[in-house]
Amino acid sequence: MWQKQKLEILTLILVLQGANKPFIDAFHTIMPQIGFTEVKRGNISLKDKTATSKGVTVLVGLTKELGGNVAYNMSEETAKFVASTMMMGMPVESMDDMAQSAISELANMLTANSATNLSQMGIEVDISTPILTIGDGFTLKISNDKYICIEMLINSQTVEINVSIS
Repeated sequence: MWQKQKLEILTLILVLQGANKPFIDAFHTIMPQIGFTEVKRGNISLKDKTATSKGVTVLVGLTKELGGNVAYNMSEETAKFVASTMMMGMPVESMDDMAQSAISELANMLTANSATNLSQMGIEVDISTPILTIGDGFTLKISNDKYICIEMLINSQTVEINVSIS
């Protein structure tokens, strides 16, 4: 029962207007700092158990008062665009080690900022080291139950933030 209540509480936090959207606020804080001029929230939905990779997915674990996962899911083209922007416009032709490192670091920065936002709300969260996967169409189990999918648009590119609380 408590697990379901935590999910419902997090869902309410994410959809409320104002400063109580830890993952969305992190995106709005971090992305402009690394060169993105247009950051918008798209749809928020509740999904079942698994997500299908769009090409590049980074998984970061949550521990302490809130356990679970955050999975950042984007196409390979979006990942290359993001990596290029993070590297001051350097062309990124493939998801090489440098591009993978940039995307992993972005997931780390976003999740750490989200953890800080949650801490300011009185919820202590630690994060794990990001795990990056490359591949289109594979299934990733995010939760044993439901998870929240937040669509974020950065300079017309889509990144999904999938948040699971366990």
